[in-house]
Amino acid sequence: MRAAAFDIITDMKSLSRFLDYLDGLSAHELALKALYLVGACSAAAIIAASLMMHKIVSDIPSIDKLDEYTPSLATYVYDVNNQIIAEFSVEKRAILPLSKIPVDMQNAVIAMEDQNFFRHWGISPRGILRALLRDLLHRRSAQGGSTLTQQLSRGIFLKPEKTITRKVKEIFLALQIERNFSKPEILQMYLNQIYLGNGVYGVQSASKLYFGKDVTEMTLPECALLAGVIPSPERFSPFNNPEKAKQRRQLVLQRMLAEKYITSEEVAEALKVPIPDSKSTLFSSHGAYFVENVRQQLEPKYGIDQLWKGGLKIYTTLDLSMQVPAEEAMEKYLSKYDQDAARLKTPGLPDVPVVSSVALQGAFVILDVKTGAVRAMVGGRNYRDSKFNRVTQAARQAGSTFKPMVWMAALQNGYNPATIIQDSPMAYYYDGKDWRLLEGATDQYSINLAIQPFAGNKDFKIWVPNDFDNKFLGGITLRRALELSRNLASIYLVTRVGPTQVVDVAHRAGVKRSLDAVPSIGLGTSLVSPLEMASAFATFGNGGIHTEPFSVLKVVDNQGKVLQEYVPDETESFSPQLSYVLVNMMKGVVQRGTGVYASRLKRPLAGKTGTTQDSKDMWFIGMTPDLAAAAWMGYDDFITINSKDWTGSSTIVPWWTEVMETVLKDQPVRDFSVPDGITFATIDPETGKLVLPTCKKRLLEAFVKDTEPKEFCDAAH
Repeated sequence: MRAAAFDIITDMKSLSRFLDYLDGLSAHELALKALYLVGACSAAAIIAASLMMHKIVSDIPSIDKLDEYTPSLATYVYDVNNQIIAEFSVEKRAILPLSKIPVDMQNAVIAMEDQNFFRHWGISPRGILRALLRDLLHRRSAQGGSTLTQQLSRGIFLKPEKTITRKVKEIFLALQIERNFSKPEILQMYLNQIYLGNGVYGVQSASKLYFGKDVTEMTLPECALLAGVIPSPERFSPFNNPEKAKQRRQLVLQRMLAEKYITSEEVAEALKVPIPDSKSTLFSSHGAYFVENVRQQLEPKYGIDQLWKGGLKIYTTLDLSMQVPAEEAMEKYLSKYDQDAARLKTPGLPDVPVVSSVALQGAFVILDVKTGAVRAMVGGRNYRDSKFNRVTQAARQAGSTFKPMVWMAALQNGYNPATIIQDSPMAYYYDGKDWRLLEGATDQYSINLAIQPFAGNKDFKIWVPNDFDNKFLGGITLRRALELSRNLASIYLVTRVGPTQVVDVAHRAGVKRSLDAVPSIGLGTSLVSPLEMASAFATFGNGGIHTEPFSVLKVVDNQGKVLQEYVPDETESFSPQLSYVLVNMMKGVVQRGTGVYASRLKRPLAGKTGTTQDSKDMWFIGMTPDLAAAAWMGYDDFITINSKDWTGSSTIVPWWTEVMETVLKDQPVRDFSVPDGITFATIDPETGKLVLPTCKKRLLEAFVKDTEPKEFCDAAH
């Protein structure tokens, strides 16, 4: 306490001496001293302000590379008819030259945001002072009073914070931009950069979002509406607040009238136009599985940044006129099946419905037979619920749709459509290394007798294949066995040509997966995808030439440079003669066999139905000379499809047919072309022999030249 009192007394003495000193000065000396003091304070203030300004200015980014500035651009995905089906983007944005942006759009923005744009040098001192006064009165951070150039500098270089420091940086940047770029260049950058709500940047992307059209097609009322949302895109959005959007549009039109950009008559007409009430459907919601498949192909090649921010244009093979009906028909039929299945009861348990824990799923794919182009791809019922693409990623048993691979192997080994094969009982045993035919077991009695000694032996495995109807047709032509989808006839052929050759045929046709070379391959027990099966059928329909399926025609960067373009990938897998003979037999499946429902399309079709063991999968794959389409249905958890349709003829074929009825309605009716080296002969469809005039049944059959039958049928047949 004493020390503190002493300090105070000392300070008071010093002050007293200072006052005595001042009293001793003349008026002139006193004024001079005051002037020195003010000067020193002013100098200190100037130095402090200069240091602060230097700190602010030194932190301003360089605009040297503004002319090379590339914002995040949306990548657009187009179908084969150049319709936009999707986009990959972080920010939805497209860059256009000023010449492509309507003059009304340019004038609307200038009238509303910066009336003196072409007269000022980057900033508006009056606007800045007005904004500062308003901010001081409302005790808020600096805002408003910005020219288009200031807004551009802020949008590209600065953070969205509202501070005096940022405002100073904004002014300095604007001055630099004005010094280095022309007014049209600045306006072009602004119109391509400005945020316009709903994640879109620039007037091109905004035009597509709000009006579903290219910016070059925008009308005066649309330009005014778009300019009106700039200050607060979410608040003034016509989707969020239609009344405020109308008011903003009217204000823009009035400003344009005041600036003499438009006439009062144009204002009156523009005000009559209704504003949009929902976002444009220009960006199709169709083809989600296809688009994801394209992304998986291109993202590893170009990288995430270039794909999602580089403004690429991806031209694909998809045809929306095929994709949309495929999606709609699949959902229609599977929904109906779900409803029907819920009403079915388990035998013996009448009160317990047979319902899977998951919804019935499906897949549909259409390929161009000649090129392998994917025209439609439906990988499931709802992409939002399940991203799993059942067209490309599913591994399911093909069932009887695999039989054409067996039949091609038979044709390669000298069989022809009139060859008699056996649809008779048979049994196989496993010797520890391979499955072998149980010789002599040609009826159920002999099979039971042969396996009786091994009953209960866990090391002795027996396989007794059968048909869905548990019947045996005995001797039957190769054609008829395919038309009726006879399992035992297929196993008969596999036994004679060897399962290894069947695997080879499948791989050459287009199946990529590893297949088990076992007798049951004739029943389609190996796992395949719908895309592989459609590709294999297309190989047969293309005269034996396999074309690798593809989805991307061309990729172009934002400067118009072609980065990649489709190059055909073709392989001659089978002779055109054998391929035609096989396809001609497959036409019988639609004309007289299990796929007869599809014959209502009244055009040449080749196809094959298929179901798997315990009806866990149903298939139909059909083709014209131009298109191959595969339909699959089943449960993801592999539960049995509760149906009495053992071949798929009344379940999946109608669905396939409805899709293709729409797809093919405008396509010419063409038959599969007949290659050289093919001979036609009229045969008895039951015996496979040449007919006499007195024979009752007859069928015109195709053969590789010199393989046609030589015997005539019994006249009484």
